[in-house]
Amino acid sequence: MRVKRGQAAHKRHKKFLKLAKGFVAARGTLYEPARETVERSMAYAFRDRKQKKRQLRKLWIVRINAAAREHGLSDSVFIRGLNLAGVAIDRKMLADMAVREKDSFQKLAELAKAKVN
Repeated sequence: MRVKRGQAAHKRHKKFLKLAKGFVAARGTLYEPARETVERSMAYAFRDRKQKKRQLRKLWIVRINAAAREHGLSDSVFIRGLNLAGVAIDRKMLADMAVREKDSFQKLAELAKAKVN
């Protein structure tokens, strides 16, 4: 008895065509171009998730630096002062505080300045 494998292939093809929904022309309707396009888009998505993290970190550092300079500190000196004071707040939270809670950020800046000097 021969083995018919069309069902498995059809299922695999449908998976890629479903992921290729929205692509134009053959890239969204034919299996081979759709598979190539989906694989490339997944590679870009993987790469860009990492780039997004880098860009957000850069944004946080810019915000922290701008707020720290208002208090006479640079970003690196501010972070060093916080580390010496034993304050464990990540840059994401510090950037949020710099924008929304200026009074609490000012207290942290004073603490960092006291520890550095």
